Amino acid sequence: MSADIEKIKQRKKEWEEKVLKPALERFWLKESPTEFYSPADIEDFDFPSQVGFPGEYPFTAGTYPTSPALPAPRRGLPAASGQVRAATYSGYGTSEDTRDYYIEMQRRGQRRGPNLAFDLPTQCGYDSDNPLVRGEVGKTGVAVDTLKDFEVIYEPFQGELELDRIASNFTINGPCNILIAMYFALAEKRGIPLDKLRATPQNDILKEFIARGTYIFPPRHSMRMFRDSLVFFTRHCPHVNITSVGGYHIRGAGATREQDLAFSMAILCAYLQEGVNAGLDVDSFAPRFSVNAFGGSMEFFKEIAFQRAARRMWAKVVKEKFGAKNERSMLLRQPAGAHMGYENCTVQRPLNNLTRSVVGAIASALSGGLPIPMPPFDEPLGLGWSLEASQLSEDAFKILYYEAKLNKVLDPLAGSYYVEHLTDEIEEAAWKELQKIESMGGVVAAIESGYMQREIAKSAFERQRRIETAEDLVVGVNCFVGENELEVQTSHLVPHPYDPVKREQAEEKQIKRLADLKKNRDNRAVSQLLKELRVKAQKEDENLIPHFIECAKAYVSEQEMCDVLRDVFGEYQPATL
Repeated sequence: MSADIEKIKQRKKEWEEKVLKPALERFWLKESPTEFYSPADIEDFDFPSQVGFPGEYPFTAGTYPTSPALPAPRRGLPAASGQVRAATYSGYGTSEDTRDYYIEMQRRGQRRGPNLAFDLPTQCGYDSDNPLVRGEVGKTGVAVDTLKDFEVIYEPFQGELELDRIASNFTINGPCNILIAMYFALAEKRGIPLDKLRATPQNDILKEFIARGTYIFPPRHSMRMFRDSLVFFTRHCPHVNITSVGGYHIRGAGATREQDLAFSMAILCAYLQEGVNAGLDVDSFAPRFSVNAFGGSMEFFKEIAFQRAARRMWAKVVKEKFGAKNERSMLLRQPAGAHMGYENCTVQRPLNNLTRSVVGAIASALSGGLPIPMPPFDEPLGLGWSLEASQLSEDAFKILYYEAKLNKVLDPLAGSYYVEHLTDEIEEAAWKELQKIESMGGVVAAIESGYMQREIAKSAFERQRRIETAEDLVVGVNCFVGENELEVQTSHLVPHPYDPVKREQAEEKQIKRLADLKKNRDNRAVSQLLKELRVKAQKEDENLIPHFIECAKAYVSEQEMCDVLRDVFGEYQPATL
């Protein structure tokens, strides 16, 4: 084999001198704008150990051995879809506004559970009546202050759509345990055992410190909250995912591809370690770890290779570092494969975002996921997607799946000299960065020192510099912006699903409703529960979720619980970069 590689290397030198060099001179080029890869670029390549077969360690070729075909639609009827997955990310205004949104979606045929987006006050542990958050209530998602809001939101989800027959997603991190306790309290009030619930809270607090910023407590106390949820879910909620790590948030904040993978793996390692430190067998909880999404860019082949590298790296981490024996623990579970990256949507000529999302969808199909064109083209234009934009994305998916048949072959680029080279290169760079973080004492220490935040900030600056200098071209933004370029638009056939009037009125309505609730609840019981919470929070080994559930049933508000924890844990102050 080595002799063959040497022949290929020699042959390449001859080709570069006799064929490539004259072609470059002909076009007055100093270097080639294209690359070519051969077996010499993956000379130590070993298919069984580096790729293997789909659904088999190291899972490079795919998480699962096959992808069950979606049912073909019958004439006049929509294609069938699974009933136990949550719907698309949604929620705005008051709980009544979001309830009405789900009622309308059900009228249009949706039969899935909610995938809740919360407003910033809720994400940061503040009640809607706090003067600090004036102007933010109900803006980026639905306002949730107490169990009452959950009761209202879930009014449409009864009967055939009862809590134990649907899945719910909650994009919440800092106060995750408090919000999920409200959901558990709702289930108990409806007589539904917790072990029958299917849900996925994001519960990825470490990412918040380096990317999104909706943290509350310092990292080490935040990890205590994570440990509580990991242990409680493992023991009482076998169908509730423990976390849905958001690597694409890290990428969206400016991280490079390799930083995204390394930082995400460092975070996942820290979460796994919490379970091990709590005395649990890694195989008892690792299968309930999921990833919301990794990566995100328009670099087609690199994003495909990234997904392959991520699957292989995760499998190695769980098996070799944590000693997992169950292969289900080694599966990198995520809803899709590669994608375009939401941050790459443009306000300028927004319909071009549909093309971008289709490119991402094709990359997803070629990297082990369904060809899901996300997000809809109007992502950068405001909260929520128009039904027209959603329809175009759904149709694009159907064309890629049913007409182009992109999911007929798993890992079709396996063995490609270029893609295998990229896969190895990305994984190797990520391992080096992960080892660097571990040498600092792990991800929490790296956050406390400000290292990860600084590195992302540097990369974000560099990315923006490349766009502003047109080193990286973005159609309609820094190139092809002449006066003859057309601003193509679509017609709005139906009203936007988020009523703008309701959204503007949400804050005053939510504040008034919260005041009425606080006036009429049993405030003596509330005071006693908060005193008990303070005592329990001071005990490091106390799991707070059972008490959060009792607080929720008494309509103790989110901020009332968070404020007790702020007093006990303190609040996070970002490191100076």
